[in-house]
Amino acid sequence: MVADLAHSWLICSAPVAAAQAAGRPLVALESTIIAHGMPYPENVRTAREVEALIRDLGAEPATIALIGGRIRIGLSDDELELLGRSGQAHKVSRRDLPVVLAGGGLGATTVAGTMICAALAGIEVFVTGGIGGVHRGAQETFDISADLQELAKTSVAVVCAGAKSILDIALTLEYL
Repeated sequence: MVADLAHSWLICSAPVAAAQAAGRPLVALESTIIAHGMPYPENVRTAREVEALIRDLGAEPATIALIGGRIRIGLSDDELELLGRSGQAHKVSRRDLPVVLAGGGLGATTVAGTMICAALAGIEVFVTGGIGGVHRGAQETFDISADLQELAKTSVAVVCAGAKSILDIALTLEYL
């Protein structure tokens, strides 16, 4: 791994660092889908397939996670396996980043968490299946994903299919 000289808590993999140095395109990927969204081994297999598709199109994938008190930008096969198998990864959004980093824990980044980490690493494009939004029943629970606020705060282009279908789509669109 190659450490960013300014931030020892932000570590880019050698392929990501090489792509940055060469001016090649980078694509950020979240890790929550690996740790929380799919069962093992489909989760790791899918992550590898998505990374291969991005490479085939000429860009370098940068799957993002928190491991051992560091933000990891670009994961090795062993790190993907760790996320996919552990069952112990924290789900990391904006509010969770400092706690998981300081505690040295294992964390899988949500859309919001990935956007923040990608911006810190200088990655301008992030691809995901769907963003969070306003949850059904939010009139009583006030359950609104941090993803929506992050879209307004963080300068990273998010390419996705839209808000996740389990959400209140009408209220999510109104909120946006």
